[in-house]
Amino acid sequence: MTTYPTFTLTISRVDEQLFNGEAHSVTLPGEKGQLTVLAHHEALITLLRKGTITVRTADDTKTFEIGKGMCEISNNQVTILVQA
Repeated sequence: MTTYPTFTLTISRVDEQLFNGEAHSVTLPGEKGQLTVLAHHEALITLLRKGTITVRTADDTKTFEIGKGMCEISNNQVTILVQA
């Protein structure tokens, strides 16, 4: 069985935490196009447009529909703040 590296991912709205845990990848609707983040991604701050966030973990794939938001990637941690 192949083991993929993980990173810590937090996805939150003002009133609710949507996801908090380890992920193998997250695909985001970036302002300039789709962006997939893997473990040890280069540091980045970017705006997000309306669309779908797809989170892949060891056990599951989850999707979240967002209105817009922002993403910060630093030190193998990804923080995403979204509006509905």
